[in-house]
Amino acid sequence: MPQQAHGGNLAWAAALAGCSPDAIVDFSASISPLGPPNSVIAAIVSQLGNLRNYPDPEYSELRLALSHFHQLPSEWILPGNGSAELLTLVGRELSQLAATVLLTPAFGDYYRTLAAYNAKVMEFPVNLSIGNWETCPSSPKLGLLLNNPHNPTGKLFARESVLPYLEKFALVVVDEAFMDFLPPDEEQSLIGLVQEYENLVILRSLTKFYSLPGLRLGYAIAHPHRLAKWQSWRDPWPVNTLAAAAAIAALQDTEFQNHTWKWLPAARNQLFQGLSSIPGLNPLEGTVNYLLVECQQSTSQLQQNLLRQHQILIRNCLSFKELGDRFFRVAVRSESDNQRLLTALKELKIEN
Repeated sequence: MPQQAHGGNLAWAAALAGCSPDAIVDFSASISPLGPPNSVIAAIVSQLGNLRNYPDPEYSELRLALSHFHQLPSEWILPGNGSAELLTLVGRELSQLAATVLLTPAFGDYYRTLAAYNAKVMEFPVNLSIGNWETCPSSPKLGLLLNNPHNPTGKLFARESVLPYLEKFALVVVDEAFMDFLPPDEEQSLIGLVQEYENLVILRSLTKFYSLPGLRLGYAIAHPHRLAKWQSWRDPWPVNTLAAAAAIAALQDTEFQNHTWKWLPAARNQLFQGLSSIPGLNPLEGTVNYLLVECQQSTSQLQQNLLRQHQILIRNCLSFKELGDRFFRVAVRSESDNQRLLTALKELKIEN
């Protein structure tokens, strides 16, 4: 069974480890270990009887909930079957421009969607140590696609560093899939500016923060004219009834949100300090729920050793061509899971 570029491929991991998928401790997918919230489970159960009906094609209740959450008119919001579906629509839009600028290393799905529409790509590197990028060209004929916080480094770009590009590019798409892991007073979202810039698109995910990757739920925030065009491009009913109900409940669960924001910094620091103490490993400081780690040995081999000997799955970074076989990424999990990973890495005795 081939390994996919994304994390979270438990079927592949279990086949390699010789165990059931349930036995794998998954650090490869950057999903919060705290959810799904009880409120979300209850909302899903309450809608089981509605499975006999088609969803509302306009998703009026979901868009209204998102409208209240972000203080935006609902026509500026388009729910999707995960942010991946919306990214495909972004790729079609960007392919109509002369080229798209990517900050590298870049999320592999960006290349997928751009290649699907034969879009030209221009790559410019992020400085891994400080989280800044080199000067890149700008033009009213170009598009810019970036994620903030950055994947895979976990670096957070200041809002002010992105603002100038809104005046220089025909289209700026900011993937904020992990922004909700930062409390409101720390996040650097551009959602508040979307009504001022017709060329700005924001992508958001509800699956990582609320531990719902199996439901596939995301949304785009952009000018209504652009969203209406995207709506005409895609299949009807992209969001199922259970996912819509789950999203509404999740957005209203302030207790879960506050608990996550309180939990994450200490858990991330525990994992960072533990990784830093292991010879041969150099974790990069991050701002969200994963850490990128430089390693002195082959990380694809390390990944297999962890699976076979400890049933632990980490994310190698071979899909990020700039990182290759000397970096891996790990999600921040519970204290006990984090300690299990650290103990396993120490036992494997990474060579310098």
